[in-house]
Amino acid sequence: MRIAIAGGTGWTGRRVAAALRARGDEPVVLARSAGVDLITGEGLDRKLEGVESVIDVSNITTTRAKAAVSFFETATAQLLAAGRRAGVAHHVALSIVGVDRVGLGYYRGKRRQEELVLDGPVPGTVLRATQFHEFAAQMLDRGGPVVIAPKMLSQPVALTEVAAHLVGLAHGRPLGMAPELAGPEEHLWMQDMVRRLARVRQERRPVIRLAMPGKVGKGLAGGGLLPTGPGPRGTVTFDAWLATQRPDGAGSAAQDRTTP
Repeated sequence: MRIAIAGGTGWTGRRVAAALRARGDEPVVLARSAGVDLITGEGLDRKLEGVESVIDVSNITTTRAKAAVSFFETATAQLLAAGRRAGVAHHVALSIVGVDRVGLGYYRGKRRQEELVLDGPVPGTVLRATQFHEFAAQMLDRGGPVVIAPKMLSQPVALTEVAAHLVGLAHGRPLGMAPELAGPEEHLWMQDMVRRLARVRQERRPVIRLAMPGKVGKGLAGGGLLPTGPGPRGTVTFDAWLATQRPDGAGSAAQDRTTP
């Protein structure tokens, strides 16, 4: 199949492209580097010619609700309108488990994206996934004298497994809201995941746990981002993923027993 990837040059998009190639599909990258602007719609009509499905993993780095809603509302509307004109049969969007239970500003944007896809002119599927193992790496990669990690319960999943699942959905019929995807290990604390990765990388900066205030903090620490029902589960544990992050690629990190 010829499948377009919105945000195809990012962390998730690159892995979706690899999963498509492994399956024998033709990935079509929708990104500024490929001559496409998701906000203005420039280049979309040309790139979507002959595309059968779109996988949307586009993203914005912000904690502000206004910015998140503006980005996801505009980009999703452009993608759906161009997809309808091109005859795209299936629009698949990646979202996050718990966006309807935790009141982060960024999550308001993701909820708006979900609404547009589910009610849009192209038959759609929304996949909510839990945090990726790679989320710990993103926190470590930020600059500064200390590493800030939220006090948050997670059931993390490997990004490669998310990518493969998105590709599988793009090959199937539109589902509306798909069953939630999560990792194999329940109730891992994000700050412990970051600390374990820091040891593997021999990172000396201290990792500081940040408990967010109010209802948002209670939601993050109280399991608001955990799946609430049955659904597909990944098989790659956080330890197995950590082993791939070692300089020598060997061994596995010991489990932390740190409590919140």
